[in-house]
Amino acid sequence: MAAWTWRFEKTDGTEVEPAVPPEEFPTQGDAESWIGEHWKALKEGGADQVRLFEDTTEIYGPMSLHAAEA
Repeated sequence: MAAWTWRFEKTDGTEVEPAVPPEEFPTQGDAESWIGEHWKALKEGGADQVRLFEDTTEIYGPMSLHAAEA
C-alpha cells in the first residue's frame, strides 16, 4: 500500500523540520486534510512550502503555505 507524505521546505527548496510532526497517510485525501488543518502552524514554524509524495513519487508541489492568507 502506498504511503502519502509531505516534504516541508523553505522558499528556496531547502528541506526544513516541520513544526507539527508529520505522518504517513493511507490516502491523498487524508494527507490533504491534514495539511489543511496544520498549514498555519507549519508556516509559523518556518516552512514556506510543501510537496506531496506518494512513496518516492512527487505528486505535486511546491505548494506555498503563504498563498492561503491572500
